[in-house]
Amino acid sequence: GHIELIVWGIPLLVVLFLSGVIWIGSYELDPARPIASRGKPIEIQVVSLDWKWLFIYPEQGVASVNTLALPVDSTAHFSLTSGSVMNMFFVPQLGSMIATMNGMVTQLHLRADKIGDYYGQSAQFSGGGFSDMHFTLKALSPENFNNWIVQTRQSPLKLDDATYLSLAHKREASAPILYGSIDAELFEKIATRQLPIEQKAADPSASHAQKTE
Repeated sequence: GHIELIVWGIPLLVVLFLSGVIWIGSYELDPARPIASRGKPIEIQVVSLDWKWLFIYPEQGVASVNTLALPVDSTAHFSLTSGSVMNMFFVPQLGSMIATMNGMVTQLHLRADKIGDYYGQSAQFSGGGFSDMHFTLKALSPENFNNWIVQTRQSPLKLDDATYLSLAHKREASAPILYGSIDAELFEKIATRQLPIEQKAADPSASHAQKTE
C-alpha cells in the first residue's frame, strides 16, 4: 500500500539522484573530455622516464625535456605514455592528473587562462629519483609561444631513436633540454614498445655454464 510505496520510493529516489550526480560529475571531470577553445588544440606528446618528462610537439617538429610551453587561453591535447614504470602527470593549478603507462596511451586536455609559470610534477612514487621528477609549464602569449618554437628549432639537437634511448637509459633527473628537430614517428615507437629501454637479464644457466667450463 501507501506505506510500502513510501518505504521503497524514498530510497529509490535518493539512489537515482546520487547516480545522476555521479554520472554527470564523471563526465564533466573526464580528463579526456575536450575543453572549449577558440582555435584548434595544440598537440603535445608526453613520455615519462626515470626521472624526467619528455615533451614532443609533433606539429611544430620540436621537443623538450622538463620544460614545455603553451599559448595562453588555448587548449592543449596531451597524449601520454611511459618509457618506464607507471607514473602520474599532474599540473595542480590547471586540472586533473592522469596516469602514464608503458604500452598504452592516455589522453588529457588542459588550458592555462593566465600567463605565467606553472609547476608540474610526478604524483606517483616511481623510485629513487621521484622527488626530482618535476617540470615547468610556461603559459605564454601567442606571440611569445611562436617565438619559443622558433628558438627551440634553432637547437642543433635532434630527438631520434638513438637520442631517446640515451636519454632513457640515464636513470636520473635532467636539466631542461631543447630539441630542434624530431623523428615524427618516435612517440608511436615508444608507445608500441618498439624502443624498449630495459636491458634483458642474463640467463643464469648460461652464466653457470661459463663458470664450470
